[in-house]
Amino acid sequence: MTDPNAAVRPVQAVILAGGQGSRLRPYTDDRPKPMVEIPGTGTPIIGHQLTWLAEEGVTDVVISCGHLADVLQKWLDTADLPVRVTTVVESEPLGRGGGLRYAAGHLPHPDKPWYATNGDIWTRFSLRDMADFHTERDAVATLALARPRIPWGAVKTDGFGHVTDFIEAPPSTFEINAGVYVFSAEFAGMLPERGDHERTTFPRLARERRLAGFTIPQGAYWRAIDTAKDLTEAAKELAALGR
Repeated sequence: MTDPNAAVRPVQAVILAGGQGSRLRPYTDDRPKPMVEIPGTGTPIIGHQLTWLAEEGVTDVVISCGHLADVLQKWLDTADLPVRVTTVVESEPLGRGGGLRYAAGHLPHPDKPWYATNGDIWTRFSLRDMADFHTERDAVATLALARPRIPWGAVKTDGFGHVTDFIEAPPSTFEINAGVYVFSAEFAGMLPERGDHERTTFPRLARERRLAGFTIPQGAYWRAIDTAKDLTEAAKELAALGR
């Protein structure tokens, strides 16, 4: 049976890999953040991302490089990649929105939708389902939403102030931007040439009801790799999952 949504799902993506990763030092002293390896996997974060994107039907990826770009480009030149990769480097800082627009300008199909992800996200969920969600809501942009675990234990009390339970690292009651996106073709032209799209383009689309939020399914793996502790926790979690 033919899948009616297959023809409109993205086959191209942008990975934003230009951050300095200062909170991951010393790991990022000699490599960009997406090149940091998750212990026990033998593969840098961006390698996991490229594999995931390929599994979700992506054929072409544009990687926006910055900090120690030559290290990332050297790895890409020698790795057995599952997708076609183009790298771009900003000649001057453009901000998150400007950098995204610049990278999108190098996508092979400018008239087609595209995915984007931050270079420090390690996750697995169905991008196909997210793309279908995006299409069904006629959105210009769709954000993946996650409920990260709070790094501290929580305390529950009753109406009288008695402690009733202790909960170790509970999930947040709020959803956050998970750093994975689906964009319609027109979105690239809405991005600022310089500056932050999360303070300009996203709020405008939200007011116009053209920004959607796709909640990552319960049980799907998601973690932002920001600190050395995140690396350690990711290694433990992946070992528990048998990956």
